[in-house]
Amino acid sequence: MTERPRLVLLTTTPRVAAGLLSGPAWHVLREADAVLTGEAEHPLLGPLNEVGIAVTVVAGSVESRARRLLDGAAEGCAVWLVAPDGEDALAGELSAALQRMSADSRPPEVELLRGSWDLPGARLLGAVAVMDRLRSPGGCPWDARQTHESLVPYLVEEAYEAIEAIESADRAGLREELGDLLLQVLFHARIAAEDDTDPWTIDEVADGIVAKLVARHPHVFAGGDAATAEQVEANWHLLKQAEKGRESATDGIPMNLPALVLAAKLLARAERAGVAVPPPPVPLPEPAVEEELGALLLALVARAQERGWDAERALRAAVRRHRTEIRTAEGLEH
Repeated sequence: MTERPRLVLLTTTPRVAAGLLSGPAWHVLREADAVLTGEAEHPLLGPLNEVGIAVTVVAGSVESRARRLLDGAAEGCAVWLVAPDGEDALAGELSAALQRMSADSRPPEVELLRGSWDLPGARLLGAVAVMDRLRSPGGCPWDARQTHESLVPYLVEEAYEAIEAIESADRAGLREELGDLLLQVLFHARIAAEDDTDPWTIDEVADGIVAKLVARHPHVFAGGDAATAEQVEANWHLLKQAEKGRESATDGIPMNLPALVLAAKLLARAERAGVAVPPPPVPLPEPAVEEELGALLLALVARAQERGWDAERALRAAVRRHRTEIRTAEGLEH
């Protein structure tokens, strides 16, 4: 009995280089009696041509493509290069045509073969491509006129929206807000790529964070010793201090952080560095639980507003004074 005709629908992902195909995909392409596609610009045409595999581009309607594909399969083994974005209409037409065929006509055995698939993180390439399109000529006028400076409010807003999603346990919302934060990273990297004097791209951003993570985790990548999370954190700060060449425990703290965040970070840095500078000696009630602390802070803000004071500005000024005292204790201020 002769071998049953075979029809292979070969799918690939546009997020992997076109020539990077699986072993089974290369095998079936080399053994096929006919290789066809409906896409004149299919990414596989170039790589297959380079290795001497001829591809027939089939034009016309979905119905005519389905007939041509079935005719090719009748001769033995036909491979159809599915368009990168899929071909649902063709799949439906093939299914209908196969149902109309009788058993005596020897319908082909149909196989869906994945020639390549997305690696983890591959979807980021699509995000980069969309950002490039938006900033390129013919893209979006609003996106094209943005600068690093004009995007700052959006960066801050998206960060706070992500925090809100976390604190409200909104998992779907968090996924969306992380996407918005990622957009900001892609946006800034695309703007930086256009700089005339010092251009860099999202690849340099990724390279930088990879190098930093490897360097800051010697217990993972270089046989270092850190058995607990506390040791990991201590080593991280020591490595960061040496890497940045910082003299003071206060170096590297962005002073435009929200005042409460800034105060907490400054106090934590000083404590970790062993710089004994007590906070101002102001008499305070002793809240028993975190909820009472929140109420106390809210009451202080309300009291400030009653007197026409800016609580944010007042705390920021106090933090700056405390920062000076820390640096003085370190011998860096006189």
